Amino acid sequence: MAERVVLVGYGPVGARLVEGLLPAVREGRIDLTVIGAETHDVYNRVLLAEYAVGRMQRDSLDMGDRSVAEAAGVRFALGATVVGVDRDRRVVRLHDGIRIPYDRLVLATGARANVPTLAGLERAQRHRAARPGIPAELDRGSAPLPRGVVALRDLADAEHVRAAVSAGQRIVVLGAGVLGMELALAAAEAGADVVVAYHSAAPMNRTLDENGGRVLAAAATAVGVEMMHHARAESIVQRYDDHGQAWFDGLVCADGKVVAGDLLVLSCGVAARTEVASLAGLATSAGVLVDGSSRSWTDPRVFAIGDCAHVADPADAGADGRVPGGPSGLVGPGWRQADRLAALLSTGDDAPAAFERPGVVMLKAEGIDVVAGGVVDADPFSHAPGSHGPQVTLWADPARGAYVKLVTVDGVLTGFVAVGMPRTGAELTMLFERGSELPADRSTLLRLDAPDVGMPAVGDPFAADATVCWCNGVSAGAIREAAAAGEPTVACVKASTRAGTGCGGCVGRITELLAREAVPA
Repeated sequence: MAERVVLVGYGPVGARLVEGLLPAVREGRIDLTVIGAETHDVYNRVLLAEYAVGRMQRDSLDMGDRSVAEAAGVRFALGATVVGVDRDRRVVRLHDGIRIPYDRLVLATGARANVPTLAGLERAQRHRAARPGIPAELDRGSAPLPRGVVALRDLADAEHVRAAVSAGQRIVVLGAGVLGMELALAAAEAGADVVVAYHSAAPMNRTLDENGGRVLAAAATAVGVEMMHHARAESIVQRYDDHGQAWFDGLVCADGKVVAGDLLVLSCGVAARTEVASLAGLATSAGVLVDGSSRSWTDPRVFAIGDCAHVADPADAGADGRVPGGPSGLVGPGWRQADRLAALLSTGDDAPAAFERPGVVMLKAEGIDVVAGGVVDADPFSHAPGSHGPQVTLWADPARGAYVKLVTVDGVLTGFVAVGMPRTGAELTMLFERGSELPADRSTLLRLDAPDVGMPAVGDPFAADATVCWCNGVSAGAIREAAAAGEPTVACVKASTRAGTGCGGCVGRITELLAREAVPA
């Protein structure tokens, strides 16, 4: 008899699990039902900003093929909300009263955008005590966001931003994380008037150190983005149109300054959707608590993957009940979780997660190269030379928009920042990924971006085993093989290897690799 698997959530990670389970579904070993809150087919949320500024068409966001899954026997319930889980009877209850039995339950509910505590947005803030049984209260407060305020988490938000960019309107981005900065830079390049307001001293303060962030801020200013640091937002002001409808008109900061604009984009982080898990009595922290096999701490028949999953060892829970860590927030780890879980559910292969180094973050922006990985907040002068603590190497040329920070322990790179140094950044990314030791003379890395560079890199970023796509773990060798077997195009590589289908940050490297292969030796 087929094992009944119910998947709650049909985003990129959920779709990856569906794809991995299809062979077992076709063979009749798994009976799969997918529940999704949106009526749309699965699409790539990571690339919503690209669509919002007009860099890609709507169909370029599509992922997976629901018709193929349905033909294999997968049942889909889209536009549906789970309002209850009975773990004793192993039944999922939907908002319309339908009950779906399961043997294994997988939560891939993702994350929702945080709505900051600003006067004027109170009713849009989702209260922690919202009733899970009412679908309308799962993702918003008692009222939607005011007109002219979006969070860029779905297609409807992207359409609002797209219209503002097309009209050349003034866009205010609240928050300067990687997604906020990518949107701001892309919108400015597309012709919009953009200002970024953030309360820290420098942008991307969770990824970069302050000096690296300040170099990024200067580069953004140079391309027309107004950067407002130490801007602590307190409220919004609204205007009324001829029909009496209220629209966003400005952001009010603690110092009394009003940042006028036509559209406010909230980029204030996200929080895991854990309501279904909490309602079912499952352990949660920053997300649904699961072990290295994505299995719930509470119930071995329940699993969680993606942005809602907090992977941790139960032994790590503190005496106060707090659990360190949280969801990664990156699509690559979520896809790897989905692949491992598909193997477990299909074949019983319970291979626990391999250790994953902290993710590498790359800013996708034309002409502004930013990449960082690991822990980068070490003090350059806190440890004496020769000590066993972290050693820090710094190099800065603010006038040229270049900055590099290296953090090593016993010679091994444990954290780095590279701004305005694309070749050095690529080299450091490879060294960080491999856990390699740095050259004794750190300055050799800087020479990679010199105009007269002629020296070989410490490692070849296009060697066969070098990772090109971190989201999907695709090597340069695999890309060469795909190009040789098909057509030497990015589209062919995407279809054959999945490289470039995640965050999109590797598309430039794929293009460069294909171009290098096309040049006769």
